[in-house]
Amino acid sequence: MKAVVCTRYGPPEVLRVEKLAAPVPRKNQVRVRILATAVASSDCYVRGLDLSLAYQLMARLALGWNAPRQPVLGMVLSGEVDSVGPNARSLGVGERVFGFDRHRFGTYAQYVCWPEDGLLATRPANLTDEEAAAIPYGGLLALHFLRKADVRAGQRVLIYGASGAVGTSAVQLARHFGAEVTGVCSTANVDLVATLGATTVVDYTREDFTDRAERYDLIFDAVGKRKSAAALRRCRQVLAPGGACVSVDDGRPNLRREDLVLLGELATKGEIRPVIDRTHALDDIVDAHRYVDSGHKRGNVVITVT
Repeated sequence: MKAVVCTRYGPPEVLRVEKLAAPVPRKNQVRVRILATAVASSDCYVRGLDLSLAYQLMARLALGWNAPRQPVLGMVLSGEVDSVGPNARSLGVGERVFGFDRHRFGTYAQYVCWPEDGLLATRPANLTDEEAAAIPYGGLLALHFLRKADVRAGQRVLIYGASGAVGTSAVQLARHFGAEVTGVCSTANVDLVATLGATTVVDYTREDFTDRAERYDLIFDAVGKRKSAAALRRCRQVLAPGGACVSVDDGRPNLRREDLVLLGELATKGEIRPVIDRTHALDDIVDAHRYVDSGHKRGNVVITVT
């Protein structure tokens, strides 16, 4: 099969397209023929290992010292079950699925084997594979943190970084829960965030949201503390009594299959929609990573796998 191999930690150019043996599903596994995947910011962190020295040491111990032990990166997929291993019964050959696995990786390839009871669910029939691949990463993370904060109808929620993969999902899911949403993004993305359901959109290049009179029950940092630290330094002064400030970097999210199923149902009903900035072929993975590294993507960068 064709796959993208991360030869070492470093810039996008360390990624190389190679021919590898196709995996064979083991007990309780299914093999998925991947039709689309996405370049998540987490993929770029793993590839580049652009972390503090302490975190670099921990990451190398966990992932591999000079290069990832699992050389094929990629966390999300949309595709078709191609074969099943012994005792795998919940998914059959030919079923269209989408999913997410932040530990096994392997989706920058034509095939991958994952546990049938993992984060795999039936792909929404009204979406293309490219659209379905744009849902799991941002959708599952946003759903986890909004639930953790117990977002409810009538609350005021501010999403910082509302135009990214997690942010675009968070805006739509907070609206689904009945909250009044304020999105914070750059000038180029104001219209996009408004179309996703934000009642108010703050352009951070022109205005500091902490200078506004509004008070929020939740401020959700959807971009991570490395990028948001300076901007959110004064965020607590605009929290309502009992309000909370939560970051996508807080803790290890508990991601559940039933949440992926819910995201699929909401997408089927049109209550959430995937946001795709651009699409690349698998052979152009270096360009895709380079673009995500720039920090200017809107929603998701999707990879088509043929």
